[in-house]
Parts: sequence; C-alpha cells; structure tokens
Amino acid sequence: MVDARRELVVELVLRCVELVPAGRVASYGTIAEICGIGPREVGAVMRHWSDGLPWWRVTNHSGDFAPDLLERALPHWQEEGIAVKPSGRGCRYRDHAADVQELAQQWREATADLPSLVAVARSASV
Repeated sequence: MVDARRELVVELVLRCVELVPAGRVASYGTIAEICGIGPREVGAVMRHWSDGLPWWRVTNHSGDFAPDLLERALPHWQEEGIAVKPSGRGCRYRDHAADVQELAQQWREATADLPSLVAVARSASV
C-alpha cells in the first residue's frame, strides 16, 4: 500500500502546482502545507514528475532556485512578469506569492475526487 500513498501524493502535488497562477509562485512549503505532506516530498515529486507542469512557479521560501533551474525558469518568468530580485537568485517571494487561501480552496475543489491521505493510510494498515 506504500505505492498507493506515493501515487496519491504525486497526484495531490501535481494538481496543486497546476493551480499556481501565471505570474505567481508558491514555495515547496506552501504546497506541502496545502497537500498535508512535507516540503521534501514536494521536492521529490517535482524532481520526478514535473514535466509538462509550470515547475518554474515552485520556488524555495525565499523565491530562489538553484542556478541551473533559474536559468531555465527565466524565460517563463519574463513571459509571466516575475521579476528577478537584485541578488539574481530568484524572485522576491512576497511580491510574487500566490494567494495561499485561494490556492488551497481551488486545490480542495480540484482534489475532491481523490481519497484522503488518512483514508489511504487506514486502508494500508488493514
């Protein structure tokens, strides 16, 4: 049943990332909080399953990326109006952060068809 939990976590995270509006960013921690998991799990999902998603909208809590990711994100940021902060490491998170309450509400609606992590954990222990 570990596979069922992993598959659910992947789906929860991917649906959340899809909802981050253009021109906005959300941190790994914000997405983790919304999904009910840890930021490292979000990072693992993004590392393996983010193809085709707006991955450039998911940053660390400071709005930063590793240099190689920032280079790849810049064309997307320019297109969406996300400005690079003076340090050149990312964006000013507070200036570009998605509205957490709105994102969480949209995510709840977008994941209403999925079982909860608690339900999956319970079925695994049976």
